[in-house]
Amino acid sequence: MSRLLYRIGAAAATRPWRVVGIWLAVLVAALGLAAGSGGQPRDDYDAPGTASQVGTDLLRQSFPTLAGADARVVLHGTNKAQLDPAILASVGARLGKVPSAIVASPPELSRDGDTALFTVHYSKPVTQLGGRDALDAVYAAATPASDAGLQVEIGGQISENLQSVDGRAEAIGVGVALLILLIAFGSVIAAGVPIAVAMIGLGVGASGITLIAATTTVSTIAPTLASMVGIGVGIDYALLLVTRHVEGLRSGLSVAEAAGRANATAGMSVVFAGLTVIVSLTGLRLVGLNTYVTTAFTTASVVIAVVAVAVTLVPALCGLADLRVLRRRAHAELFVARSTRPAGIGSAPGADTGTGSDATPAKPKRTLTARWAARIGARPRPWALAALIFLLALGAPVLTMRTWPQDAGSAPTDVTQRRAYDLISAEYGPGENGPLLLAVDLRQLPAPELPGLVAKVAAVPGVTAVEPPVIAPSGEAAVISVVPTTGPSDKAASDLVARLRADVLPPGVSITGTTAIFADLSGLLSERLWWVVGFVVGVSVLLLTVVFRSPVVAIKAAVMNLLSIAAAYGVVTAVFQWGWGTDLLGLPHSVPMSSWLPVLMFTVLFGLSMDYEVFLLSRIREDWVATGDPHGSIVRGLASTGRVITSAALIMIAVFSGFALDPDVTVKMVGVGMAVAVLVDATVIRMVLVPATMALLGRANWWLPRWVDVLLPRVDIHGERFASATTGLGSGSGSGSGSSSGSAGPSRSGGPNGSGGSGGSGSSGGPGGRPGRSAKSDKLAAGGGSTALGTAVTPSKSESSRKAGPARERTTARETATDGGDDGDGPTDPGTTDHLQGSSGSAMAGSGIPAQVSSEPVDPGVKGRELQR
Repeated sequence: MSRLLYRIGAAAATRPWRVVGIWLAVLVAALGLAAGSGGQPRDDYDAPGTASQVGTDLLRQSFPTLAGADARVVLHGTNKAQLDPAILASVGARLGKVPSAIVASPPELSRDGDTALFTVHYSKPVTQLGGRDALDAVYAAATPASDAGLQVEIGGQISENLQSVDGRAEAIGVGVALLILLIAFGSVIAAGVPIAVAMIGLGVGASGITLIAATTTVSTIAPTLASMVGIGVGIDYALLLVTRHVEGLRSGLSVAEAAGRANATAGMSVVFAGLTVIVSLTGLRLVGLNTYVTTAFTTASVVIAVVAVAVTLVPALCGLADLRVLRRRAHAELFVARSTRPAGIGSAPGADTGTGSDATPAKPKRTLTARWAARIGARPRPWALAALIFLLALGAPVLTMRTWPQDAGSAPTDVTQRRAYDLISAEYGPGENGPLLLAVDLRQLPAPELPGLVAKVAAVPGVTAVEPPVIAPSGEAAVISVVPTTGPSDKAASDLVARLRADVLPPGVSITGTTAIFADLSGLLSERLWWVVGFVVGVSVLLLTVVFRSPVVAIKAAVMNLLSIAAAYGVVTAVFQWGWGTDLLGLPHSVPMSSWLPVLMFTVLFGLSMDYEVFLLSRIREDWVATGDPHGSIVRGLASTGRVITSAALIMIAVFSGFALDPDVTVKMVGVGMAVAVLVDATVIRMVLVPATMALLGRANWWLPRWVDVLLPRVDIHGERFASATTGLGSGSGSGSGSSSGSAGPSRSGGPNGSGGSGGSGSSGGPGGRPGRSAKSDKLAAGGGSTALGTAVTPSKSESSRKAGPARERTTARETATDGGDDGDGPTDPGTTDHLQGSSGSAMAGSGIPAQVSSEPVDPGVKGRELQR
């Protein structure tokens, strides 16, 4: 995979306009198809297998007026005189003529006579009514009332299923992200690349969601969630690639070569990080609700689009930018060096990458991150304990969490559905916003027993009114409306539903309606959450074990992700349910946690948290494989990823915080929760728990039983064959005038028995390493040697012996003595790394990829043909 990504990156950087043109064409085509054939999202609350669904299905079959959408029109005046019967009659007649309306019920007057309530039933579901057009039609029908000075508010599905998309959240997130990128890179062009990638990926993915909505039900929250995730991961993934590309340029690589190697190393991390997000999202299928299924694959489609754009468009844009992705001073220095360097002579990346000529790992720059990691590693126990206590304290409020699906009562007061909800509560009682519907199967409960059922239900505490039963035209079903004393989101309403089911209702009678459906959904989601957690954690641990070849690292990463998610749950509970942040977020009062929130947040956050684990652990393991130093690798890994992960986290926080301004309360909760989780990941987890726990575990971090090592497939997620030219872990300065091909082999610079250096004649990579290539490789290129490419250092002989065992050491030495080379086709030993050869025109060991350092673009196809010859 890394070889393919290398070729894609190098080719895209060599022919950038082709790639840019292709993606622009794809974006235009996707937007055109979405505009012409796209659909609208809508919520589907069907929950097969629940008690309320039985009643819902019965009423849909027997009462056609209950099968479509509905609207509740509230007319409110300051005095009774305003409610002129002529005005009410005119509004009722006009509502009955609204497109697709079946019937408009007679107005129900409030006790004091200053409010009238109309209910309009439609023959179509809400998604087929035109969205804003349907709402405007209802407003137009109520024109006589508004002209008379009456307040007109509209509730029901017509208004509650409208999504107000103004782009403020996206604009705020992108604006802050651009500022962070400018500070991080010091180059407008480098900062613009991640933004362009995120916008194109989001445009393609969002168009796909619109097309999917034309063929199936897509939740109203799905486009917003997909935008939130798409912008965040799009900028993050592109940021990682651009950072690695800039490292390559600074180490002396040509633009095309730097783009190829960035794709082969950071691009592999991007692909795997995207895979972890997709795997987490697939866990939503276990919930069993269509709303979650569509949310999962629509969000996953955006992630796939963003990953595809990142690994192809970033190299192309970097190729167009040339050295302009660097800061002005570095750009000028490299431009001068390129202009004055003789043709065909590569620069000396070892000087820039911080490697030493004695083949020992160069000391990392003493950045703030490196100093902090060293301090944590010196006393890991107290730091780990303090971080754990802090995270548990943040997550403590989750013990009081009560979930309830979003309804109009939790919407902001500046929307019409919320004002209608408040008027109904004030004039008719809060229970009128969520009446219970008793669906009676008359084949099981005869019609003569209905009056007794009505009287029995009316006597139950918590019931304020029971309407007479209505018999269906078929005579096989009846419906009875029950008005509770409390609103639908009140816990007492859910308790009433449970009490009626357990003690009052006979067989053949089912409770449905908004309150009953939401109560069943909350219970179902709470139960299925643990299924989702088990699946996502189990699959993620397996993937991480395969990639990092360490069950310890995988399990530790999963536990830390669970801690950060629990902390996010706790903060969201305190902010919304306890009311600690409702005023700041524009909510008039505290609201229960949305039932959709725990599952959605867990799947998305677990995938995003794994992104940071992959980025960080890739660098740590890359260093560990090269040096065998369990403590130093942590410091160097944190130091090398500190700026990029911090920048990525700040961008994520900015994007998610912007969505806290969304009028949808569920979106607000998701935005706040995800921002908190990323903040915890970037500070407490990455800066404290990771170095502390890894310092405590030492070599045990990378423990893997031999029999498991044999069974696991080998995945080069770190791009180990390509990483050494830009990691700066070490280099060799050896000399030699042999051919510039692989006689130095994947030489372990400075390792035992290896001469190191470009063009050297050492035949062994040292114990535990792969042997050099055979002499036939010498025919692949000609010319003198050049400076080494900063190849990574292998573990010492004793370390190699401990990792690979005496048998492996003797075998390697024997292979080196007899064959002198490796064809590069076999799998890489888990404790070793395939490294680059330093001479001009040489081949990268085991990969068939050129390792040339030149100011000229590298055509991977041509080099591949050279190697075949």
